[in-house]
Amino acid sequence: MARPVVREDRQSQWLKGVLDLAVLAALARETSAYGYTLMASLAELGFEGIKGGTIYPLLGRLEDEGLVRSKWVTGSSGPPRKYFWLTAAGRAELDAGRAGWCAFSATMTTALEG
Repeated sequence: MARPVVREDRQSQWLKGVLDLAVLAALARETSAYGYTLMASLAELGFEGIKGGTIYPLLGRLEDEGLVRSKWVTGSSGPPRKYFWLTAAGRAELDAGRAGWCAFSATMTTALEG
């Protein structure tokens, strides 16, 4: 199914408002992940073009808010990676965000189709 064309600036503004929820949902699906795998997971869902300069500060804010935790993990090859996972507060925020999004989406659909 072809995606509708949306003005890039509008889509960027929408994404700024919901990227935190998309990241929380991705972490809920992945159990734990590091930044690159989160960007790849989001890209597979259609959130293309998210850069490290966007995702890492967002993960830092989510951690500061107690919604995610992190741990540096050293692998057998390559540099250490910082893995993130949801906290109980993060799961609660995701649940609240899902409910809020459904209500907002229904309102916006009514406004657009009115």
